[in-house]
Amino acid sequence: MSRSRAGAVAGLALFLCACTGAEPSAAPVTGSSAPVSSAVPQSFTLVATGDVLIHQDLALTAGALQDDGSYDFSAVLAPVAPLIEAADLAVCHLETPVAPRGGPYRGYPSFAVQPEIVDALAGAGYDLCSTASNHSMDDGTDGLVRTLDTLDAAGIAHSGTYRTEADSLGPTVVDVGGIRVGHVAGTYGLNGGGPPAGRAWSVETEDLPDVADMLAAAARARAAGAEVVIASLHCCVEYDHDPTDAQAAAVHALLASPDVDLVLGHHAHVVQPVEQIAGEWAAYGLGNFVAQMARQGDTYDSVLARFTFTRGAEGRFTVTRAEAVPLRIEVDPGSVQVVPADPATFDRVAEVLDRRGAVASGLGIVPG
Repeated sequence: MSRSRAGAVAGLALFLCACTGAEPSAAPVTGSSAPVSSAVPQSFTLVATGDVLIHQDLALTAGALQDDGSYDFSAVLAPVAPLIEAADLAVCHLETPVAPRGGPYRGYPSFAVQPEIVDALAGAGYDLCSTASNHSMDDGTDGLVRTLDTLDAAGIAHSGTYRTEADSLGPTVVDVGGIRVGHVAGTYGLNGGGPPAGRAWSVETEDLPDVADMLAAAARARAAGAEVVIASLHCCVEYDHDPTDAQAAAVHALLASPDVDLVLGHHAHVVQPVEQIAGEWAAYGLGNFVAQMARQGDTYDSVLARFTFTRGAEGRFTVTRAEAVPLRIEVDPGSVQVVPADPATFDRVAEVLDRRGAVASGLGIVPG
């Protein structure tokens, strides 16, 4: 499948291409308010994955290192790329800023990582990334801007961090085969304080459980013509499979708004439950998607969440199919790959996903 680095990105729908008869695309259309055409598909499929977090001096980076000193992470994602490419809209979470090509690179606790990870994300079929995290300012304003520039060059839309105040007020809305989808993103805080003085708008931060700024951003996306709005929330406690009270309250507040249709969660570095709330869905924590950490076991589990949105008789899109695909990070001595879960991992992840009754509400936990 071809991708245009001028801004348009395309994906073939896993379940819906036979129904729509046309290949949809996800391209930035900020402010678009064009009427819906009769040729616009009435459904689209979204996939979302967990944290992309590149630590240094481990098999993940060693396996990607090339003879010329550059990095190629495409093999890391190759086993799951077909799942990503098959979606109409694929959403990732880039947790850390990228360094200049050639480095120097840094890992925990203050990250500046290989920009080639963005090339791999684009090559795997991602259309959009959330960039708001506690690490967003690890490499200062230069790192924040560099990360957005790198995503732009790869044809990946983004939300959650901003170059200018005007950018922070401009909604992120992408075109998915004629369906306008908005995305907002926020984080519970930043390591070491906050943005430089006078640049509070650089990163969307929330004083949880209050998510007023994300709700305002969702309203702006709706006003710009978004028919669906997705919210990515980076919080709260690491390595805990169960969401905190503040996290759950924030998710409920987001979904209580008529402007938000789905919540995707990050930061815990382990899988957290999926829940249906008043007919809408939240994935509290998708786990580590691309990572290699000193703590092993459950930090190597993750989920690819897949939601099919369908336009109802009243014209509004709702989720008509919700699925979770358990994944795991497989580490060999000289390489790392993201692969479908083995039976033991599948069962472990499935138990966590269903802690809030998601399966009874209609979530399918599937192998791929």
